[in-house]
Amino acid sequence: MTRIDFYILPESAGPADSPVITACRLCEKAVGAGLRIYAHVDDRTTAEGFDGALWSFRQGGFIAHERYDGQTIEAPLPPVLIGSAEPPDTHHDVLVNLGAEVPDFFSRFERVLEIVAGDAAQRAASRAHYKFYRDRGYELNTFEQSADGGWTRRSTQ
Repeated sequence: MTRIDFYILPESAGPADSPVITACRLCEKAVGAGLRIYAHVDDRTTAEGFDGALWSFRQGGFIAHERYDGQTIEAPLPPVLIGSAEPPDTHHDVLVNLGAEVPDFFSRFERVLEIVAGDAAQRAASRAHYKFYRDRGYELNTFEQSADGGWTRRSTQ
């Protein structure tokens, strides 16, 4: 069964701890573990922002990625794909949900990562996501960002 992890950013999070930069860090960790990631976005603007961040968030490095629009792309595929279409069968390890809704295909993944920004509107949307997963019996984990930038598990269901 899919494991769902919520990463809660502090209310005072600055640009260095934005949801997009946090998603980049989580992707970096997953890629380092040999996993394939699909970053689900709602629109072209978010896709462009995440694409640019993957190139520049870490000085002197980047995470190999490509935008995916549902069309066939040539092998070898990079470890991270960004898109709003259903992901290809090659990328079902980790779903980073940067979209406003839970995508219909989320249950095909081993893990889903939901990043919760500090503002009230984002937190309300994330509570709706949490309830959606909980009501369907998924394993839920919540992590809060600590002062040193690490993550502390807050609760486990």
